[in-house]
Amino acid sequence: MPDFALVRQGAESDEQLVALWLHGRPPNTQRAYRRDAGLFRQCCPGDLRQITLANLQAFADSLTTSAASQRRTLNAVKSLIAFGHRIGYLPFDVGAVVQLRRPKNTLAARILDRESVLRMIDLEPGPRNQSLLRMLYDSGLRVSELTSVTWADVQPRNHGCCQITVMGKGSRTRVVLIGPGAFAALPTRGAPEEPVFPSKSGRPLDQSRVWRIVREAARRAGIEANVSAHWLRHACASHALDGGAPVHLVQQQLGHASLETTTQYSHARPDDGLFRYLG
Repeated sequence: MPDFALVRQGAESDEQLVALWLHGRPPNTQRAYRRDAGLFRQCCPGDLRQITLANLQAFADSLTTSAASQRRTLNAVKSLIAFGHRIGYLPFDVGAVVQLRRPKNTLAARILDRESVLRMIDLEPGPRNQSLLRMLYDSGLRVSELTSVTWADVQPRNHGCCQITVMGKGSRTRVVLIGPGAFAALPTRGAPEEPVFPSKSGRPLDQSRVWRIVREAARRAGIEANVSAHWLRHACASHALDGGAPVHLVQQQLGHASLETTTQYSHARPDDGLFRYLG
């Protein structure tokens, strides 16, 4: 058992509490959680040791973002409060009694058909960007995973395929097999430590740049929806399941911690309906 008295000595202020809470988390998670914690702290009358259930409820009522974003923000704040209570910095875990509403599942609206995805790829004029789009679709990688891939992570396999070692959420490593088309389209191989998709400076592409590349490709393909890079991940999972891929393989390649997350894609685009049986 940890000595919570010693841990308590490391959190003598809200800033120190947040730092301890974020320690060891992935950079993207740290940025998002720090922002959420900052918003919550702005709504508190004093430091976090004075927060009440009413403060947290008022903060929840003040959020005006989408239902999914509100849930993510409140999840982060509840995690911070629970952590602060566990190490003895906060007297009560007021977030434990706050129930989060499950947002409407809009996954179906964010799954592009295969023809639209292929049109995005085919109409991309830049070889690097076309390779990037193909990799996002063929692999189902998250943007953060794609931009962190170096040539040391890419290993050729038989029949023109390759495998890519990926560090995913929760610092979990997985290996993804990529087909000959996506492998052949990759940029010229560089040194082991160099990123597969570099910027002009040679550093890994910024994630925001990847999102712009995808958005521009969607507009070029005549897609009016506000397409993001994550839509290609959704398309990969959905199209693979439609093609008969085993659900456990889709779960492994996308790095889902829960099989329930993967099976969402099967339910998002049903092939049958009760209308067929109504007389």
